Amino acid sequence: MSKRDYYEVLGVSKDASAEDVKKAYRKLARQYHPDVNKADDAETKFKEAKEAYDILSDDQKRSTYDRFGHVDPNQGMGGGADFGGGGFGDIFDMFFGGGGGRRNPNAPQRGSDLQYNLQIEFKEAVFGKELDLQIPRTEDCDKCSGSGAKPGTKPETCTVCSGSGQQEVVQNTPFGRIVNRRPCSNCNGQGKTIRHKCSDCGGSGKIKKQRKIHIKIPAGVDDGAQLRVSGEGESGTRGGPAGDLYVVIHVKAHEYFERRDDDIYLDMPLTFVQAALGAEVEVPTLTEKVKLKIPAGTDTGTYFRLRGKGVPKLRGYGQGDQHVRVVIVTPKNLTDEQKDLLRDFAKMSGEDTKEHQESFFDKMRKAFRGD
Repeated sequence: MSKRDYYEVLGVSKDASAEDVKKAYRKLARQYHPDVNKADDAETKFKEAKEAYDILSDDQKRSTYDRFGHVDPNQGMGGGADFGGGGFGDIFDMFFGGGGGRRNPNAPQRGSDLQYNLQIEFKEAVFGKELDLQIPRTEDCDKCSGSGAKPGTKPETCTVCSGSGQQEVVQNTPFGRIVNRRPCSNCNGQGKTIRHKCSDCGGSGKIKKQRKIHIKIPAGVDDGAQLRVSGEGESGTRGGPAGDLYVVIHVKAHEYFERRDDDIYLDMPLTFVQAALGAEVEVPTLTEKVKLKIPAGTDTGTYFRLRGKGVPKLRGYGQGDQHVRVVIVTPKNLTDEQKDLLRDFAKMSGEDTKEHQESFFDKMRKAFRGD
């Protein structure tokens, strides 16, 4: 099955900015993350979005993708003419005698980024939190300092490629002499070989470790936000810098409060008597209980605003508001005396008279007849 276009996966245009690409990915990550979406295809769509973001968020990878699409220019052409397993770089070498532009196999390389999904409580997102995370990652081996060689020894320059990491294969064809370059088979393109390998890392120079990282979640962070911790990703190779750690925040829903941007919403139940006669009630907020005056004759669905009782603004000053929606609760399990009192009230209000009922049904009949 062929891969979908990365721009199509994220739902952005080919001239989308880096910020547009990031926003589109964050939206899809929140929607399809396996921790919050249990659909059968959620994990597949999440991985597809992550792959698309990894390519389009990197300027060099994006430029290569825009030129070649999903075809890896460092892999063989496949089908058709056999160019000795070389990629597009080898084709250019054939016609232009090149070799420039090749990556130095001994150059430092940056480590990969890591992603950690962190679930926090509703109020922890509102007020912030500091905590320690245990992050599994690859680090340089302590015993050999990342060289891969047994202490007291060191890697040696490859005798086959003389440290270049590449081998040249010369072919004579009707088009002339073709020079095809490929990774050295003796050193796997590293340019060095290790005769005496480190016993801890087996010559790789890397080991898996659990690293404790202290992070601070800022007050006002929302679901789906990413915190970047610089230099806490996988370690680099040959002296390259480490990657970054991205902590993706997932906020649990609250039993009573609902968040919309920086505002908080709460349904407040009232009795019929409180709504009809008015009352002063206690309303819970994120920090305390406050008193709210309910005017007489308040209808269900009426909103009241408590200014400054919402979420602290993540980038700026002040806080959002809390909106309280009145919900009138219908009484149940009434006693006979309470029922009689309500019937008396209905009679005084003219609600259950025969004339009132007939007038109501007359209006309904006329409405359906179109009178």
